Amino acid sequence: QLQLVESGGGLVQAGDSLRLSCAAFGLTFPYSTMAWFRQAPGKEREFVAGIGWNDDGEDYSNFVKGRFIIARDNAEHTVILQMSSLKPEDTGVYYCGARTQLKAIVSPDRGTYGYWGQGTEVIVSA
Repeated sequence: QLQLVESGGGLVQAGDSLRLSCAAFGLTFPYSTMAWFRQAPGKEREFVAGIGWNDDGEDYSNFVKGRFIIARDNAEHTVILQMSSLKPEDTGVYYCGARTQLKAIVSPDRGTYGYWGQGTEVIVSA
């Protein structure tokens, strides 16, 4: 079992930076592939960034490449999403997801992630 708790969301202006954190509770975290997804109002949940279980295999969606960085700390059981140069279109609820299959790769398919947090809301004003 794995429990995920996101934090760090808020209201910022375009061009600002924000750091999201996902705290994981459970023994399987060091072996879990982690990802951030987001869901804008009226839209489906979409892949933002992911990182492999052994801290390699990072992947980013095209709309955040060069602006967002994902990182993990297995000792602290956390996953960070550092967001820079935020745009109004980055607005949404950001969710942390986990794939616990052994050596699972990062996937943009939300259906492959079995564990989710409750989400943290990010609002970027123009």
